Amino acid sequence: MTTGAKLDAILLAAGFGARFGGGKLTSPYGGGRLIDGALAAAFAAPVRSVTVVVGADRDVAAIAMRAGARIVEAFDYAEGLAASLRAAIANLAEDCDGAFVFLGDMPKIPHAVLPTLAAALPGKDAAAPVFDGRRGHPVLIGRGLFKVLMDLRGDVGAGALLSTLGDRLALVEAPDDGVLFDVDQRKE
Repeated sequence: MTTGAKLDAILLAAGFGARFGGGKLTSPYGGGRLIDGALAAAFAAPVRSVTVVVGADRDVAAIAMRAGARIVEAFDYAEGLAASLRAAIANLAEDCDGAFVFLGDMPKIPHAVLPTLAAALPGKDAAAPVFDGRRGHPVLIGRGLFKVLMDLRGDVGAGALLSTLGDRLALVEAPDDGVLFDVDQRKE
């Protein structure tokens, strides 16, 4: 980590995967399971630790623990994404300067963008990758926004918050569209 910042990664993996029909993150994908790509990206980030937020699918916790991640349970996961974010932020170390937020259904995050996001955070509230003019994931949220994330409710993430930041949000060009690619439905 070149910035000297104390960064951690959180991977949100607590949801039902309703559009997918359940069992989403543990379903076969690319020679492994769908969650494997997101876990690999989280561990490739310049972070001190990786925390996986679990809820609906108990098998996700076992997979994440075998990978070496910390596990946090979002007991109110049925509320939606905000519950997972709150559980993750509440369990970060007190000295955490920022947290990468990964989504469990995004298996193609380009690892090359991760150090660039970390380098872009100092002096900003957050950093996010962009590809083809579209903001993607993971986002890197600075400590100053943690309180705002703790106040979120419902099935919403940090997207609306990021949209209000203006020049306090560092945008970093991603090398490919993996920052936009997610899996929502089973392939028939």
